Amino acid sequence: MNTPVTSSSQSAPVQPPSRPVQKPDDANMDRRSFIKWLPLGWAAFAAVVAGYGTLVLRYLFPNVLFEPKQSFLAGTIDDYTAGEVSERFKERYGVWVVRDSEKIYALSTVCTHLGCTPNWLASEAKFKCPCHGSGFYKTGINFEGPAPRPLERFKIFLADDGEIVVDKTQKFQQEKGEWIDPDSYILA
Repeated sequence: MNTPVTSSSQSAPVQPPSRPVQKPDDANMDRRSFIKWLPLGWAAFAAVVAGYGTLVLRYLFPNVLFEPKQSFLAGTIDDYTAGEVSERFKERYGVWVVRDSEKIYALSTVCTHLGCTPNWLASEAKFKCPCHGSGFYKTGINFEGPAPRPLERFKIFLADDGEIVVDKTQKFQQEKGEWIDPDSYILA
């Protein structure tokens, strides 16, 4: 009988024992750590959603500009001297009240060229626009500069108690022949 001869040189190669692969500590996330950080993640998500929600609401509800009333009381006829321009309502309402020998009318303070506000020059008896040099007579008629047309007039009338009321919702333009309309002036 033959017995097989075994030699140690023919045996299977011996492998070193395997070690578990180590992950860095920050990548080591077990279930407890995940649950511990979960509320913080939801809070960050809620903050981002709330921020975008705030932007959407801001877009839907823009700033509101509050403008002054479009009609106002301007005193009585006796408050105005013939031949004078009252600048009392220039800043607040954008209106000059002018009284000549026959009537009282309300002129717009907006230049018909590019919308600047002219100044009343009492010594020269004219309105002069500081932006481009347009000039207007006391009546509102343009006579110099690039302004293409006269100043506009607003509706003016006497209330039942004798107060002058200026209504800026209705404008009158001279080039359309609207200055002869009885609502564009009151007799003094």
